[in-house]
Amino acid sequence: MNAVVPMRAHAVRPYLSADVRKGAQRAPVFVAMLFLATSASACPVCFGGPNSLSTGMDSAIFFLIGIVILVQIGFVALFWSFRRRAKQLQRHREQFHLINGGVR
Repeated sequence: MNAVVPMRAHAVRPYLSADVRKGAQRAPVFVAMLFLATSASACPVCFGGPNSLSTGMDSAIFFLIGIVILVQIGFVALFWSFRRRAKQLQRHREQFHLINGGVR
């Protein structure tokens, strides 16, 4: 059992050193991205500044969401009316009784 543990540690070492080297190569790029993030931010038109043109787009999005909600309300009303009509038809059918014995 003890002979297996050193073999595993030996098999992991090459991968670990390769990952450490890749991390060391990527670290300067990551640090540069942190410092350049403010200059890479979106312009006021895209970002939504006070003189932004995106207010029209926001209104269009809200309009489309409203249309979707209205269509869903329409479906609920349709199925509610189907249910109401089915109950009314059932009550109408229950009014009529078959006479036991009837005409022979």
